[in-house]
Amino acid sequence: MRILSAIVLLGLAYLLFWPVPVIPVAVEMPEDAGFTGDFAENTALDAAQLIRLPDGETGPEDIAILPGGAVYTTSRSGTLYRIDGADPVVVDQLGGRPLGLRAGPDGALYIADSFRGVMRWTGPGTFESVVADIDGAPVVYANQLDVAQDGTIYFSNSSDRFDPETMGGTKPTSVLTIWEQSDTGYVARHNPDGRTEKIATGFVYTNGIALSPDADFLLIAETGRARVHKLWLSGPKAGQQEVLLDNLPGYPDNLEAQGDGTYWMAFASPRVPSEALMPYPFLRKVVWRLGPAVRPAPIHRGMLVQFDGEGTILRTLQDPQGRIGITTGGRIVGDQFYVMTLDSPWFGRMPVSDMP
Repeated sequence: MRILSAIVLLGLAYLLFWPVPVIPVAVEMPEDAGFTGDFAENTALDAAQLIRLPDGETGPEDIAILPGGAVYTTSRSGTLYRIDGADPVVVDQLGGRPLGLRAGPDGALYIADSFRGVMRWTGPGTFESVVADIDGAPVVYANQLDVAQDGTIYFSNSSDRFDPETMGGTKPTSVLTIWEQSDTGYVARHNPDGRTEKIATGFVYTNGIALSPDADFLLIAETGRARVHKLWLSGPKAGQQEVLLDNLPGYPDNLEAQGDGTYWMAFASPRVPSEALMPYPFLRKVVWRLGPAVRPAPIHRGMLVQFDGEGTILRTLQDPQGRIGITTGGRIVGDQFYVMTLDSPWFGRMPVSDMP
């Protein structure tokens, strides 16, 4: 009996006091309306063909279109692929963990690397760093970026607390950051003169960003609060920030500007039931101590949304069965629609004519 009591006491002590990296912040999340209204369930993504990466690679997170129409993505291991042909073709080995991709006005490929910051690539063997720190502080978790016609680079940093290179990768680090609800995410701007400055702060896991066609505003996905912000860059509202889309039914990932004033947003996961514990920091610590089996995790249920700069939802494409995996981005290129994924061994591609 004494041994049993000691085991019980040790178990309770562990659940109550064992140190964990998460320091939860109490928040009240708005009630999730689910997949209703503009987000009503459909199976449009059933038409997508799954294009598998070679050699067991996974995680084609984002997409970029370079001059001439070549389409590129990267893998979790840092391999760069051209993907507009029948099968992906290896172009270069970049290393790190590339996430966001964008073509710049100079024809270069700009990359938000979650391990190394903002990088630039112009061909095999040309990989170089553009932004690794801001005022001496390292860029811990670069996520997505966009590049204006004047060469200004805007990029998101998801967290200043947790480094995905040392925390097991981007997926577990995102879960940890959102479970904690710490608001150290930010958006920064790298100017053509070489200056880099933060222009918006206080986000719970900053994720996708996208410039408007005239670069007069920037859209910012805040994954941990299931919303999208609009930051005015010029005009009478310059410097002002407003919530454009709130209380979304999923956690927004990448934002992709289509180029016509509309944007594609992927949901990495529907909202999870464990949000009910957000007002209770102590209980969230206990859950974390219980281990990976009971910690919150993304739910495989693909969804992409097209909307305009005023926040009007134009269409949704869904994969309720989670066949594609965790969706991270999408964009129309020519007559094809591409669907990118976080850790699947494939991306999706479907004819535009098959889209609703």
